[in-house]
This record gives sequence, C-alpha cells and structure tokens, in this order.
Amino acid sequence: MSDGQLAVIGLGSIGSMALWQASQTSRSVVGLEAASPAHPRSAVGGDTRLFRMTYRGEGSYYPVLRVAQHLWRELEQQSGQTILTQCGGLSIGEIDGSYIPALLESIKRTGAPHEILDHAEMERRYPQHRLAAGECGILDPEGGFLRTDRAVLSAIDAAKNNGASVVTGTPIREIREVPGGVRISTDADTWVFERVIVSSGAWSRDLLPSSLQGQVQTWRIYLSWFAARDPKEFEPERFPIFIRITGQRSLYGAPTLDGASVKATLDGRGQPAPNANSVDRALTAAEIAESEETVAQFLPGLIPCIVRSDAYPDLYTSDATPLVGFVPGSDRIYLATGFSGAGFKMASAFGSIAASEALGRPAGVEGLEFVRPERLV
Repeated sequence: MSDGQLAVIGLGSIGSMALWQASQTSRSVVGLEAASPAHPRSAVGGDTRLFRMTYRGEGSYYPVLRVAQHLWRELEQQSGQTILTQCGGLSIGEIDGSYIPALLESIKRTGAPHEILDHAEMERRYPQHRLAAGECGILDPEGGFLRTDRAVLSAIDAAKNNGASVVTGTPIREIREVPGGVRISTDADTWVFERVIVSSGAWSRDLLPSSLQGQVQTWRIYLSWFAARDPKEFEPERFPIFIRITGQRSLYGAPTLDGASVKATLDGRGQPAPNANSVDRALTAAEIAESEETVAQFLPGLIPCIVRSDAYPDLYTSDATPLVGFVPGSDRIYLATGFSGAGFKMASAFGSIAASEALGRPAGVEGLEFVRPERLV
C-alpha cells in the first residue's frame, strides 16, 4: 500500500518549489526535510541570491530562466511577499578579456535585453565601482536579487495551503525502488510512495545510485559582507547586483538589505568538503585577506574589513551542470540536485520541471538534455 503519490526529499531551494508546484495538481504530496525549512546551514543561507537573464554560456539556461522569472512573480502573488527585486544586474570586465566577449556572444544567441556601458558611462552611472582602463559594463535590466528564505518559506506555505504535508526533522537514510513504488527509510520510520524527487542538495550524494555518486562532490561556498561608508549609495535603486571578472580577480555582490552592510564575495573560490555536515563555516586568514584586498581595489565606498561571513555546502557535479531527470533505468526516482552553486535563480523553474515530470506530465521547457543524469553514467 502506498503512503502517497509523491514524496519530495529535501525542502530547500529546489525541493520547496517542487513541492509547491506538485501540490497544485496532486492532493497526495509529502515533503520530507532533514532539519527545518530555510535553515541557515543549507545553500539557502545568506539572505539573497543573484538573478540574471544575461548568462555566459551556450544559452541552454535561457528558456529555464524565462520560466523562473514568471514563477517567482506567481509565488509573490500567491504569498503576498516580495521575493524577486529587479534592481538590474551589472556584468563588469575587460572589453577584450575572457568574460565580456563571451557574455556578449551568449546574449547575441539568446536575445536577452541588455545595455552596453562604456568606461565613461559606467563611471557616471555607477561610481561605486572603481574601474581600470579598458573595463566596461553590461547592464541586464531584468537582473536583481532573490530573498532566499522568503522564497522557500512562501513556497512551502503555498504547498500546505494546497493540501501538501510536510515532515521536518527527518533525515532520510535510504531510498530503494520496490514493486509498485519507492521505499523511503529513516532511523525510525519507513514509507512507500509511488514516486520520489531527490532534491536534498549537498545531502543528496548518499541517496544517489552508485553510478552517479562518483560524479558528485560536496563543496564549501563562502559569503562575505562589508560596511558601506554611505549606505544610501548601495541601496537597490542605485546599486544593481554585479558580477565582476578582471584578470585573476572576481567578485560578485548585491545591494544592502539592512541599510548598513553590502554583500561582496569572491567568485569561484569554492573548495571540496568531506560532507555537508563538516563544512567549516569560518573563513580562513587567506580567504579574509583576499576578500578584503579585492573589495579595497574594486569598491572604495566599502570599508575593506569583513563585518559578516559564513559558509554553506552545495553539491557539485563533475561537469558543474545539475542532475535533473529520472535515475537512469528508473521511472520512479527523480533527481533534482547537483546545481553546483548556481541553482537558486532557476529554482522555481527546475522545481516546476521536476514536479511535472515526476507526476508524468511534460516539463514545459524544451532542450533539457544537457541536465539529464544519464549523461554522467
């Protein structure tokens, strides 16, 4: 006998959205969360994540981002919460470097709205950034930031209102396909569901088939915040989110939320960790020094002393591309994990895709072959 049509394991960025979307068409959906929703030790921590439509690469994510933007607005309407603030997004770099030309090529393929700002225009409109000779900016008018905790909690509340059940404080030890369903085991209980979505982020590895466990690794990602000399200059109306890649230095950040501190974090500094529970949340002396030196160089309006920092786990795949789809050879266990530090902006869309496909419906987005798990088997 089945305990329900669908179980969603892990209610973080992707799982909460999958639960919300599944609850709109199924009255037999259960969310299983090892800790509590939006807990600070997960990849949801750190207040905000960047949202942008201009994305370097071959353009495969663009249709997903379009769906994500629509669903973020839908979640806002249902919850009454402000989740996505579209204050614009800046990409900054050398006009003849590795970043800006590649980004422009991707924009050309997707047709994403944008504005090219030369050195003089950047200095005029965004003097918070100290530019070197030969640097320019690309403004994404649809860019902005997402409130991570609000997003996750709003999605779970919406799912509950639709009739979904949520069980917290329940680490999952094993999932196993059995005749007629999938058996889910904890230290104390066992359930059987017709289908299961595994969306437990950095805690997913032990729930993956052995053929995929060697293709994923827990990574530690850290964030840092700095005090602003004049906080008004870093409010969303004046200071878009940004990503800057200049030579060997890279930095990204978001406007102030509290009227005092600004998120500004080194990019590409994640490191492998033994497991999600052993991530060291304190920054090393080297991480602090490089962060403060980079902020002093790029953002003179910030005091170059870290006032807040933290570190979080996430699951990375061997090709830094997520696992979204059924486990190879199964039509009951669906994976939505391994987002490799870049999933939150698209979480609403990938949650919808996971819910739809796990319940036997079309994804609603074409061209998803690049995220299918079988590519790594």
